[in-house]
Amino acid sequence: MTQLTRFGISMDTRLLEQFDALVARKGYVNRSEAIRDLIRNALVEDQWSRGDEEIVGTVTLVYDHHVRDLADKLTEHQHDHHDAIVSALHVHLDHDHCLEVVVVRGPAPRVKRLADELIGTKGVKHGKLVMTTTGRGIV
Repeated sequence: MTQLTRFGISMDTRLLEQFDALVARKGYVNRSEAIRDLIRNALVEDQWSRGDEEIVGTVTLVYDHHVRDLADKLTEHQHDHHDAIVSALHVHLDHDHCLEVVVVRGPAPRVKRLADELIGTKGVKHGKLVMTTTGRGIV
């Protein structure tokens, strides 16, 4: 069992009211759990910025599969970074559009470079990189 430490926080009443509304909207059982999540998020973002630890994430792409050679270019980028790709999911959204979700893992700079290459490929309508932690070192 982990050891808990209690501490106090002073803040403007209006800020606390806004925070309490956020806590309620997100379904937290109490402020403490919400604050723990905020702290974990800050630690994960710090982990990305240092670039010295392995991160995991997803690159989500939406594109028109009729664009000439686009699927081949995306596949080529993925093969160029095969050691950073864990898995890929391809979904047909409608007659023209596809969604591709690529699960990535590695040092943050390398993962960001791969995501930029995929998202920047001509014909990709929208793309987004979402990075998180492997969970090691985060309590």
